[in-house]
Amino acid sequence: MTQHEKRIQLMHLLYQYDLSLQMEKKPSYLSEVDLSESLQEIINVLDDIDHIISSCLTNYRINRLSYVDRAIIRLATYEMHKLKLEPEIAINEALNLTRAYSMLDDEKQVKFSNKLLDSISKYIKEHQ
Repeated sequence: MTQHEKRIQLMHLLYQYDLSLQMEKKPSYLSEVDLSESLQEIINVLDDIDHIISSCLTNYRINRLSYVDRAIIRLATYEMHKLKLEPEIAINEALNLTRAYSMLDDEKQVKFSNKLLDSISKYIKEHQ
């Protein structure tokens, strides 16, 4: 599995995890998925990730992001913060996922995500 394919799978799993929390159901797929270890690593630091994201949102709350966008932003934030992936790579990958799974016709979501992820990368750099 390529890194890009792994990101897509993790984005889907984060989406499902987030949705299952809203429905107050225990995610049943965690033990069945090869990526469950990677997902568990993200879930273990989800409060930190959400704090970083929330700190970088202006006049917006994290729960207003769509489930898909929240999954993409969380994954990119995790990659920059915990995996120390170069921000340019994490942001580019996140924007590609946004274009594929969440883009509105006018590119507003891509622009919003790009601005947010840029702020997140600066926040991470300042707080390391």
